[in-house]
Amino acid sequence: MDNNFYHQPVMVKEIDQYLITKDSGYYVDCTFGGGGHSLYLLNKYKDIKIIAFDQDSDSLQRFNENSQLQKVKDRIVFCHDNFRNIKANLYKLNISKINGLLADLGVSSKQLDDKSRGFSFNSDDFLDMRMNKEQKLTAYDAVNTFSKEKLEDIFFKYGEESFSKQIAAKIVEERVKGNIKTCNQLKDIICKVKYAKGKINPATKVFQALRIFVNDELGSLQDMLNSIPDILDIGARAAILTYHSLEDRIVKHSFKELNGLKTVNKKVIVSTDEEIKINPRSRSAKLRIAEKTL
Repeated sequence: MDNNFYHQPVMVKEIDQYLITKDSGYYVDCTFGGGGHSLYLLNKYKDIKIIAFDQDSDSLQRFNENSQLQKVKDRIVFCHDNFRNIKANLYKLNISKINGLLADLGVSSKQLDDKSRGFSFNSDDFLDMRMNKEQKLTAYDAVNTFSKEKLEDIFFKYGEESFSKQIAAKIVEERVKGNIKTCNQLKDIICKVKYAKGKINPATKVFQALRIFVNDELGSLQDMLNSIPDILDIGARAAILTYHSLEDRIVKHSFKELNGLKTVNKKVIVSTDEEIKINPRSRSAKLRIAEKTL
């Protein structure tokens, strides 16, 4: 894989193995990011085209600046939109059926490491967390205006945080003194009521919960999954990479319940030890595949 890629694509060979059932036609990359998965497939299969979705405007800029992607740009259609709107975008492009769909639900390394985006608790920057910078709601708005009960519900539901009540109460108590503006401020408040155990930062689950809530990640995922039976051609497949139990549960149940889909891999696919050594963020990844049967 090209060393110019900031985001190392996860399980790219497994996705190739399970996703590609026809070496021509249209494939959708719901989470284009740095373009690693798409570039691999485009270089290997010269007759496929990629419909690339990403709601982060920075992704389009990276696409335009990457020399490897520019070599295959004539086979990429870029949609700056949330993948929950996949059907509407395909309709505009006059594409009725696709030959495969990929979604890598992990937050890209570029987003996590860009401290100005407000995803990292090791940041003195604004508490943002928006995937789409044109969206109004930020994590700052939630932390500083939501009720204790609302915050508690977010932390427990989306972060499975066992200290949700104590953390929510502490946030409400602290914000009386002044608005909580930065990621570090929020992290320090969380660490007053929850102490570190091992290498995992006590703020990890709350930051995950806020990110999921602010971007309506689970709602977007369900909308996208619901559209799959309508857009996949017969025999085409959907490959979904998840990174935490909430996402994986939704994908697993949807593949079982949606009409016309059959789960291909009865046992979830995980990263090899070799890949985890090269790309530690692949450690928690789970890959599920479904095929359109009717």
